[in-house]
Order: sequence, then structure tokens, then C-alpha cells
Amino acid sequence: MFKATETPGFGEINGMKNANNYAIATWFEKARNPIFRFFIPDLDLSYEKWNLIMARIEYDYVGKIFYGKDVEIVTYISRIGNSSFIITQDAFQNGKKAAICKSTIVHYDFINKKSLLIPDDIRKCLEEHLISC
Repeated sequence: MFKATETPGFGEINGMKNANNYAIATWFEKARNPIFRFFIPDLDLSYEKWNLIMARIEYDYVGKIFYGKDVEIVTYISRIGNSSFIITQDAFQNGKKAAICKSTIVHYDFINKKSLLIPDDIRKCLEEHLISC
């Protein structure tokens, strides 16, 4: 499990005084990087090196996130398949869950346009962060 902290800024707040959907999605995106580093340690985005593709993403907003108070993003693996895995993330503010994100990621060969098996060494790293939901 990985933890990251974000502090909502003024520009990330909408007219209803809540963090906007774009800001929350961006926080989740940044918090996925430690898992992506299992596959691409330097996070090099070159076509030849990047080997992950997002097949699905879903968000559930279950509470409000307000300006100026830290948000903790908890990131973990909830499923591992042969060539794909699911990253689940929870956002908490003041100890209350406010948002959930689930991302299905595929280990992918962009040059040959096909999925790849997750190598055993990387699978082991993913398993260390596996939490059943």
C-alpha cells in the first residue's frame, strides 16, 4: 500500500466549495506512479519503454473534499491477472472516505500491439501491495 498527501488549492475548488472532479482525478493519477515504477523505474514515457495501458477507469465520489485540508490518497492492488491488474485508490479527508478510483492497467507492447504477461518479478512486487476488497 502506498500513501500520498495532497492539499486542495483554491483553483481546485468548484462553486459548490468542493474539490472538482479534475483535481481529484489528477491526485489519483500522481499517486499511481509508485506502482508504475515496478514496470518503468524511471517513468520514461518514450514509446519504446512505456509498457502499460489503461483499459478502464472508474470513479465513485462518496463524500466531499474541501479547500485547504490535506487529503490522503491510499493506493493498493485489488486484483492481479495474467497481463492486467487493478489499482484501487481511496481518498480520505479528516478520516472520512471521499472518493474511490479503480483503474484496470494492462501490461502492453505498443510496438506489436498486444498484451504481455506480467513478469514474475513484477508480479511479486504487485502481490506485496495486494489487498482484497
